[in-house]
Amino acid sequence: MPVIRAPHDFNEGSLFVDLESIFGYRLYLKCEGFNFAGSIKLKAANEMVESAERDGSLRPDSILVESSSGNLGVALSMIAASKGYRFLCVTDPRCNLSTRLLIEALGSQVHVVADLDSNGGFLGTRLDYVRALCASDDRYVWLSQYTNPGNWRAHYRTTAPEIASNFPQLDVLFVGAGTAGTLMGCARWFRKWRRPVRIVAVDSVGSVAFGGKPGRRMIPGLGMSMRPPLLDESYVDEVIRVEEADTIHTCHRLARRGFLFGGSTGTVVSAATDWLARHDTRDVTAVAIAPDLGERYLDTVYQTNWLQDLYGDQMVESIRVDSPWEENSAVRPSGRRRRS
Repeated sequence: MPVIRAPHDFNEGSLFVDLESIFGYRLYLKCEGFNFAGSIKLKAANEMVESAERDGSLRPDSILVESSSGNLGVALSMIAASKGYRFLCVTDPRCNLSTRLLIEALGSQVHVVADLDSNGGFLGTRLDYVRALCASDDRYVWLSQYTNPGNWRAHYRTTAPEIASNFPQLDVLFVGAGTAGTLMGCARWFRKWRRPVRIVAVDSVGSVAFGGKPGRRMIPGLGMSMRPPLLDESYVDEVIRVEEADTIHTCHRLARRGFLFGGSTGTVVSAATDWLARHDTRDVTAVAIAPDLGERYLDTVYQTNWLQDLYGDQMVESIRVDSPWEENSAVRPSGRRRRS
């Protein structure tokens, strides 16, 4: 029986879902949402905080500050509450309401920037606000997940070895790219492993992480409006960009089978199934990383009005077609009969 004293001491790292019965391909999904922060970001947050404590930059009177689209903010809020630090999360309007409320429930503060940056995103605005804050008061300590090597070291030490120990014959690994911490930590570790592993980075259409033109992105998590400073593309074998419509359809398809995952997971699984559909996978062992679960996306990815406002009636109707109520029953949930 595990007994812990601090919330960050628990993190289930060896839970995988076999997705073959849902998508028809041998794909194993590594679930990173089973900890008290609810996401893979707990690993990076813990590594960066402990590193700052060791080097003396984080003191008892320090105020942690970080730019986050959501999950890292929750993880840092939890660790700050546990260790007695104050924390300010700088985010933007795309951050889910439930995530902002959770950060505040843990005793931290949230600042939401409203102005777009030159790339049409909010990241540049968020970073400018953090820099100005740190310049105004030396009590603020910015961990900078975008440049902090602790971000990728956390996954070099934990995530990659966890995958390797469960799948010693791994052939291909699908990893979503945001700050590139998870991607680079896993890619660096597997580069030194005893057998070659194909590293496929997954990005959102509209992100400029791997180049290209910026575009609208409404689902937080993956993608960047600038090139991630941690990214070294020499470790990446292939990049797949996923449309948000495909992300949403994949999330709902998983939910129809009882697995409620977040938007980032929908993006990664969509890319993985696309890759597997284009390759001979009879003897391929494939793993994808699911950064979080889906509860924090109930007011976005899984909310009909949100989908309708952003993507139109066609998106809502296409999801409705996939519903078991539509496929297997003559009666809709409202009690109205389907027209023949």
